[in-house]
Amino acid sequence: MSVWTRPALWWRLAVALSAGLGLVLSNSSLVYFTIESNVIVLGYFASAVYWMVRRGTVDAPAPRLRGAATLYITITGLVAHVLLNHGANPLPGLGSGPEQLQNWSSFLLHYTTPVLVLADWLCLKPRNASRWRDLPLWLAFPLGYAVVTEVRAALFPSFPLKYPYFFLDPTTEGHAWVAGQIARLTVEFVLLAALVIGLDRLGTLANRKLRPATTDATTPTPTPAGRP
Repeated sequence: MSVWTRPALWWRLAVALSAGLGLVLSNSSLVYFTIESNVIVLGYFASAVYWMVRRGTVDAPAPRLRGAATLYITITGLVAHVLLNHGANPLPGLGSGPEQLQNWSSFLLHYTTPVLVLADWLCLKPRNASRWRDLPLWLAFPLGYAVVTEVRAALFPSFPLKYPYFFLDPTTEGHAWVAGQIARLTVEFVLLAALVIGLDRLGTLANRKLRPATTDATTPTPTPAGRP
């Protein structure tokens, strides 16, 4: 069966298109974690589509990098919906209004792309590729992003956008408050990374249960009549 007829290829192409269109429509800069995480997703899934077509396989390449991209885009979606939008419905602004294009960009970057990537991680191959030892390496990027933001603000006070997110801004609450926010987010990101690995294992378990039973390899093959 040709890889062009496999849903996995078209699903991953949809992921790349969602992230790419959201980035094209956005007027935000690269200092935002949202933009950086979607660039990672776009780069990975565009490369995955190329790899799948070139190799004729439904397995995505670099599965541990795929896990990292899944974690980062999930962080983007949850932080935007819970901390920034306070759980507000993102749909009303998509129909009309002067900010319609930006609302669509935000919806693609914060909602559509994360959901597509999570579904890919749970349902598509390769499965069971993540390891618990990947967790510290995956967390280096979001935690490093917070550290770089604080150091850059201290070294370059005139930087145009010193604090992209309110929970990194010590202007009103002080550095101790920011440190507390980063510590709380670190715990939440560790749990989220563990959930990403757990979903990988859950998808593997589900596929095993759905797989039809095969003949036991130890069962002797019947000998044709007339042969010893």
